Amino acid sequence: MSAQGTAIAEKSQPEAMDLRTRKLLEGPLFRTLIGLAAPNALVMVTQIAMGLVELYFVAKLGVDALAGVSQVFPVLALVGALSQGAVGGGVVSAIARSLGKGDREGANNFVWYVVAIAIALGLLTTALLKFVGPHFYASMGTSGDSLAAALTYSSVIFGGAIFIWLFNLLLAVIRGTGNLVLPVIVVCGGALLLIPLLPLLILGTDQIPGLGVTGGAFGVLTYYALGSLVLIFYLWSHRGVVHPPARPPRLRFRPAWEILRVSGMSALVSASTNLTLAILTSFVGSYGTTAVAGYGAGARLEFIIVSLSYGIGGPAGILIGTNVGAGNYRRALRIAWIGVLVAGFAAEAIGLTAAYWPNVWLEVFSSDPAVLTTGSAYLRTVGPFFGFFGIGYALYCAGQGTGRMEWPVTGALVRAVVAIAGSFLVLHINGDLIGIFRAASIGMMTFGCLSLPSLGLRVGYGRSDKRPASIGSG
Repeated sequence: MSAQGTAIAEKSQPEAMDLRTRKLLEGPLFRTLIGLAAPNALVMVTQIAMGLVELYFVAKLGVDALAGVSQVFPVLALVGALSQGAVGGGVVSAIARSLGKGDREGANNFVWYVVAIAIALGLLTTALLKFVGPHFYASMGTSGDSLAAALTYSSVIFGGAIFIWLFNLLLAVIRGTGNLVLPVIVVCGGALLLIPLLPLLILGTDQIPGLGVTGGAFGVLTYYALGSLVLIFYLWSHRGVVHPPARPPRLRFRPAWEILRVSGMSALVSASTNLTLAILTSFVGSYGTTAVAGYGAGARLEFIIVSLSYGIGGPAGILIGTNVGAGNYRRALRIAWIGVLVAGFAAEAIGLTAAYWPNVWLEVFSSDPAVLTTGSAYLRTVGPFFGFFGIGYALYCAGQGTGRMEWPVTGALVRAVVAIAGSFLVLHINGDLIGIFRAASIGMMTFGCLSLPSLGLRVGYGRSDKRPASIGSG
């Protein structure tokens, strides 16, 4: 055994590990993965549902309020994707690999780095949206009362951006230990409190006037703030696997870089995905409002695919990171293949179903014949390629686990170039709407195919394997 392997083995002794980490290292692969994926998927579905419920009550304020908040929603979704999936993925990877190596002290100290990163990025988000937000919303065509609603909602929700970042990154710390039950309790418990509170804050009652869009933003921020307090109490009362010290250690660059190098690469995937959808929407917009509505209804299914793939791939990344940290490269590689196959087949099943029966999904949003025609054309063209999209996102999560993101990031960026450039050429050569959808399909296929070599080349999975050290029941 190499010197590095010996060091890992020495750290991976009973006193350095707990039963939860042992399960990640030794438990049955498929059963362990599904056991982690189920609560992770429930968390994602709950968070999506909260956003839809808020929009439902905001819509009762009128078209201007709905339009204004809808302009802010993509920015809020991007902040959520970056804090939960991108930077959060870097946190999960760093914690999991530290615990896999048996480096409990390093994992404990990482928590303080997470807090520092959350505060810094929260303040940056607040400052950026304060100065850029008004110009951004105006550039999207918002004006008058709609623009006023967007600015009001944006100033409140992003004024407390620290709470959004702190909540999602502390949640990532706990996920990195393999504990996905507590996130369900915190997220779903918070949703049970928030959902009945939203109509009171937004619409008010006969005796108490509502706060309008300000009430919605305040309610969401309250959810993140109270959730952050719960997570802080859990972590600093040493009820979980990691036990952060009461006082912050002297912060150094290298541990922060362990989080940020994965986070930065992950952010490229999240940003390119949202950018691609936004630009394709603008291209489709040249065909009229009904075309945009049809494309938008169909493209919403892509967000379901992303959530599904992350629901499976996220837990796979936790398992992979823990096993890579322990030097169990062969097991980590098997986990990656299982995650990719499950995510790919699930996404493809949804895509083929939507392609064969597109109106089952589209009629949830509209019954307009023109909308249904465009949406059906999109789903029939792109749906059969959803499997590649699922594979790409599963490999993105696996790359977070290994800390090697080169191939998935390359796939995501090339996908964006292919879809955007291809659509641009189609639009200016023959103006064929189906051609835009075909470019989107080829882009999805590119994402999956360019991500797959990372498994064949064992990037991040080493060249040797060792069995995990036996861990006592106590």
